[in-house]
Amino acid sequence: MRRYDLLIPLWLMAATVQAGGHFDVDDAFTLDPGQCQYELWGGRFGDEPVTDIHLGPACRVGPVELGFNFDRYSVPGLHGVVLGPQVKWTYWGQGADSRFAAAMSAGVNVDVTHGGYTGGQVLLPVSWRALDSLWIHANVGADWSTVTGERTGRGGLQGEWALNDKWSLMFERFRAFGFWTSRVGARFNVTPLISVDVTAARTSVAGSPRVYVIGLNHEFKAP
Repeated sequence: MRRYDLLIPLWLMAATVQAGGHFDVDDAFTLDPGQCQYELWGGRFGDEPVTDIHLGPACRVGPVELGFNFDRYSVPGLHGVVLGPQVKWTYWGQGADSRFAAAMSAGVNVDVTHGGYTGGQVLLPVSWRALDSLWIHANVGADWSTVTGERTGRGGLQGEWALNDKWSLMFERFRAFGFWTSRVGARFNVTPLISVDVTAARTSVAGSPRVYVIGLNHEFKAP
């Protein structure tokens, strides 16, 4: 594939608010009062290679979670930076013993390297604890791309299965920007507040290679 062809799906994904870290299906939970977190991850695919680096700090402020996303995507000789704020509100089932939760999230992103074009996302995530060790997450919403300016619908389903206190397995299938994507991965809980994710994904784009991502999630008490 040509460099521009490879970058189209990456531009589209980077132009989207990263509500669930590098997972495209978000859960319906927000941070507890007085807590903050950051998500740091990097993805890579192709022979050139194509890369995306993401940093997303967030804190609980009153009833909502406020975050800010930074993404840098590139191939050799060509790159872009997307920035933007995000808000998320769990309006049902925030308690630790809840078996069902529902939320709303929205955000705006600006491509600061290609004319300052603005995009964003609105999302309605729901989460259901089907078993003590199994969560099912479902999303429906819409994206506004900083690349094309078009509004497209999105939706998806994710299963999160806890093998024990340390290890979880995830699988998700979703559609965004007209592409279907499948992702599988594992999460290792270093501590109750620090975890590492490793995943692989592939889109329905013809000739698309697998995308490999490693991410770090760290929750901490607000200063």
